[in-house]
Amino acid sequence: MGIEGFFEGLGEAIGAAIRYVVDALKGIFDWIIIAGYNFLEGLSSALGIDRSVLGIGGLIVGLVLIVTAFRAFFRRAVVSGLIWLFLGLWLLSWLIY
Repeated sequence: MGIEGFFEGLGEAIGAAIRYVVDALKGIFDWIIIAGYNFLEGLSSALGIDRSVLGIGGLIVGLVLIVTAFRAFFRRAVVSGLIWLFLGLWLLSWLIY
């Protein structure tokens, strides 16, 4: 009887420790998810775009096109820089309403 009580108490202690770790991780991940949601909500409302995967993906692609245009300008490739710049601005103007 003494051994069973010892292992029962040991199991409860380990279970409580695991439960504490799981609850702490859940709290941390919930905080990260809420922060990400609020960031995307603020970004989309400030820019006037839809808060969807397509809208955020289009924003990223448009910014990459503009960065590519500036890289082309730094290489003194004016024509390709203008093409990339106009494509990026066209995409961003299409997204923002």
